[in-house]
Amino acid sequence: MKNLRGYLAAAIFAGISYVLSLYGKQFSALIDMVYPYVIRTLEATLATWSGQVDFLIWQFLAVALAVVLIACLVVVIITKKSVFQWFGWVLAAGSFIFMLHTFVYGMNYYAGDLADDLRMEVSGCTLDEIVEATEYYQGQANVLASQMTRDSSGALVFDDFDTLAARAGKGFEYLTYQRFFPVFAGSTEPVKKLGWADMYSSMGITGFTFPLTGEAAVNPQIPASALPFTMCHEMAHRMCIASERDANFAAFLACSFNNSRQYQYSAYFMAYRYCYSALYSVGQSTAIDPKLVMEAASEANRIAGNVNDYLRKDMEDYDRFFRSRKNSLATNVADTVNDAYLKASGESSGTASYGQVCDLLVNWHIQEVVLPAIAVEESRFDPYDETQVDLSGIVNARGY
Repeated sequence: MKNLRGYLAAAIFAGISYVLSLYGKQFSALIDMVYPYVIRTLEATLATWSGQVDFLIWQFLAVALAVVLIACLVVVIITKKSVFQWFGWVLAAGSFIFMLHTFVYGMNYYAGDLADDLRMEVSGCTLDEIVEATEYYQGQANVLASQMTRDSSGALVFDDFDTLAARAGKGFEYLTYQRFFPVFAGSTEPVKKLGWADMYSSMGITGFTFPLTGEAAVNPQIPASALPFTMCHEMAHRMCIASERDANFAAFLACSFNNSRQYQYSAYFMAYRYCYSALYSVGQSTAIDPKLVMEAASEANRIAGNVNDYLRKDMEDYDRFFRSRKNSLATNVADTVNDAYLKASGESSGTASYGQVCDLLVNWHIQEVVLPAIAVEESRFDPYDETQVDLSGIVNARGY
């Protein structure tokens, strides 16, 4: 029985995590009303505390924990104690950390969608709507790409990591106080550099947020075109926007409303990539109407041909970075673990949720660009246009 105590403790902690997830699913409305606001305040407090040092506290604690576990294993082997018992306590430690994470942050996965907080009505997208949104985001990216500072090879030259990080909160502050979206009223403490960047690059990981210390971190090696967007993505997680889809959309909004052109470019660069990827996927699908597939493929090819040289260069650099840095085995392991974590936390789509931001981007384009343009056009009044002026009852109205 003594050898099973660690396993029993692990089972208890795992059971508590499971019960919390069941509670979140059943009472999601209650979770949405209270939980994110309380935890957002806690995360802001933790971010202020951990922001006093430049290094990542959670990475330091992870190393310390690993050293303790290995030291204990060595002692167990030397003293010929039970390795089985040691492993049980390792499982208990991992289970306890996951339980604490679920209680402190994980319940945010069961809160309402970001679209509800933004008063957006999100519906399914037609092919025409995806095409129009993709063209819009590409057009914005084309314009901004030509305004960016570049080196002699044409590569982007952005401000250094710390300067960019210091500006990341500006867009969130605008959304909070000018657009009146309190969901973004969280910590704007600058993100930190993700340590062991080479390892994370090999896994294709661009950023990581650890709620138990309130630290949002970004891989400093990723291409400049994605760096501001990723900073805002991780900050959104720290603001208790847990869903990957919603965090991507929050990053787009925060970047596009930032007064920095570098942030704006990153917003439209990534928005175009996500929308084009969705359009291209439709064009490659075998599960829908072949006529629709052909139309989507044709539109994707046409839109791709409208990318200017600056934007094309940045997209090629982006793709080249991940092709050259990714290790297939490390990436598969990281994706599998991340997919399992997301699904265990209530994100049913797993890692596929990252690309689902296209629906939000398309509906935002309709709400913020298409409908206002139609409203302006319909409300334009010309007093000299007889079709807009009621002349009935006016004597000799046509006698001019």
